Amino acid sequence: MKLLFLGDVMGKTGRTAIAESLPSLRAEWDLDFVVVNGENASSGMGLTPEHAKVILAAGADCITLGDHAFDHKDMLQFIETEPRIVRPLNFSKVAPGKGFRIFEATQGRKVLVAQVLGQVFMKRPFDDPFSAIEGVLKTYSLGGFVQAVVVDVHAEATSEKMAMGHWCDGQASLVVGTHTHVPTGDAMILNGGTAYLTDAGMCGDYDSVIGVEKLEPLRRFITGMSKARFEPAVGPATLSGVYVETDDQTGKALRVRMIRVGGRLEEARP
Repeated sequence: MKLLFLGDVMGKTGRTAIAESLPSLRAEWDLDFVVVNGENASSGMGLTPEHAKVILAAGADCITLGDHAFDHKDMLQFIETEPRIVRPLNFSKVAPGKGFRIFEATQGRKVLVAQVLGQVFMKRPFDDPFSAIEGVLKTYSLGGFVQAVVVDVHAEATSEKMAMGHWCDGQASLVVGTHTHVPTGDAMILNGGTAYLTDAGMCGDYDSVIGVEKLEPLRRFITGMSKARFEPAVGPATLSGVYVETDDQTGKALRVRMIRVGGRLEEARP
């Protein structure tokens, strides 16, 4: 199976890049399943139902969220009616929506998508992500009930993301980090057959401070004071993520490659 995961969509620039590029990428690369992290797609924080529909219409089979999952309150109701959106598994026991879902890909193959939030350096205390994902992976075995498993680790610390990769090794097709908006260069297949990337990067303007117009972050770093709110940068967007090919029998990764398309970063394709 050919899987594509695209990192955090940042503001209007990221949404536009997804809408304009994903349909052709899906056809050109003959993709079987696409996951997009939509955590910052609306004004740089959270996701509105309207913008979720744009990403889904462009060809995403599933949207994952993050710590800003419900910054836009209308998502509280929308996520209950739109099964293609997955919120963090360990967000809250009373949060609406689901922290994992099983989807149907091409040829009737089943893909499980789950998301967990890290605990290290995060602003809010979330439940243990390791025990949260363990139960899901044991219930829906890779290569048995499902033909592929994708785990989105929305976390600050690279060490925590790496630990999650090894925790899930052999039980997931792909473990990929999101949240920090900076693509890492460590795409690999772990010993148990799980493809891993510490951070998928963002889909947004890299002439920025992690997707934000530069002036206000610079002011805060230099003076320690804020003057305005953060605004998403609006230059050309780079789509960043990871491409994985899996074995249908075992669900394990056969090939993994970082993806960069358009914008300012050097392009890399499958």
